[in-house]
Amino acid sequence: MRRVVSVSLGSSKRDHKVEAEILGEKFLIERIGTDGDMNQAIKTIRELDGKVDAFGLGGADLYLHAGSRRYLIRDAARIVAAAKKTPIVDGSGLKNTLERKVIEYLHKNTGIEFTQKRILLVCAVDRFGMAEALALTGGKVTFGDLIFALGLPVPLRSLKTVDRLARVVAPIICKLPFKYLYPTGQKQEEVKPRFSKYYKEADIIAGDFHFIRRYMPEDMTGKVIITNTVTKEDVELLKQRGVKTLVTTTPELEGRSFGTNVMEGVLLVLSGKPLSEIQPADYEELLNKINFTPRIVNFDR
Repeated sequence: MRRVVSVSLGSSKRDHKVEAEILGEKFLIERIGTDGDMNQAIKTIRELDGKVDAFGLGGADLYLHAGSRRYLIRDAARIVAAAKKTPIVDGSGLKNTLERKVIEYLHKNTGIEFTQKRILLVCAVDRFGMAEALALTGGKVTFGDLIFALGLPVPLRSLKTVDRLARVVAPIICKLPFKYLYPTGQKQEEVKPRFSKYYKEADIIAGDFHFIRRYMPEDMTGKVIITNTVTKEDVELLKQRGVKTLVTTTPELEGRSFGTNVMEGVLLVLSGKPLSEIQPADYEELLNKINFTPRIVNFDR
């Protein structure tokens, strides 16, 4: 059995383990949270290095993406460097392939309407594939990078603006401790309503679930949420707040949608290729073979 382990800076309360068979290969897929403790994440990776088939880096991105550029996050690079034998991925490969395909799939094959709808993508530099796909749907997209990552009430209305801003800001913020950019550890359990106007004006809210959850208002009536990494408790929370439809871009495995980093680790193992040789086309080919389709939960039925 192949083993893929996501080592996350997130809360250990969200840990999960499941066995699954994908393309005839049996996997043990596991998530280990370190409650925001970067040194513990490094220690865990060192202990498992060479003993598992692939690592996923959870609760952190290795890069921010904007336009044709990517920006290395210093703290995440420290964690990744702990893996000397086992390959480690952060999910960005799937964010640029699977999540782009999911938006195209939803637009063409489901009743979810994007054209002329107001869409809030909580962070474009975290999910640039989804950002580009959403911009092509004909919806009116707001990019919440400054709101959700930096707490500044400044909505961005175009990818060109995101790109220009990233060129100035990203080289600086990538050197900040990651805890200032993204909720880690116990902060992932907190919901403190803020910036409610941006939730209220949106028909569709997409992107990282912890960003969505962080400032989520009590009333989410009629909203469509497109995200992943949700637990059963998260699904119940969204239902209670009136969400109409939940879409998770990664498949449900025993009631849980794992992060893109985990699923990218699975695909890397299935490819049989070293990490240095894998290309987006390899992920595309495997995704077509597996025929991943998004999980869609309609709460009003």
